[in-house]
Amino acid sequence: QVQLVESGGGLVQAGGSLRLSCAASGRTFSNYGMGWFRQAPGKEREFVAAINWSGGSTDYADSVKGRFTISGDNAKNTVYLQMNSLKPEDTAVYYCAAGLALSRYAALYNYWGRGTQVTVSS
Repeated sequence: QVQLVESGGGLVQAGGSLRLSCAASGRTFSNYGMGWFRQAPGKEREFVAAINWSGGSTDYADSVKGRFTISGDNAKNTVYLQMNSLKPEDTAVYYCAAGLALSRYAALYNYWGRGTQVTVSS
């Protein structure tokens, strides 16, 4: 049974930092693409960042490029999202997802976590 469990969300002031973690279990993810998506109230889920676990390739949404960094620890089966210089518009529920390839499209991810809330105050 595949499980993705996010942690690390919380309340932070604008300009602050948070690190999200996504612990994966239930199968081998070494050939998977791992992504982070977010959904703010009243908005659609949007792509944030993704990493190809086997090769280390990464992709970022323009809105977070230069501020967020995605990384993976194969030994721990965990993917991280380091978020710096946070802005109020980054407030959302952040979801971790696993799919067969690195992608910006949510529909291509097979497995999803339940999400972790990130709130950035101004």
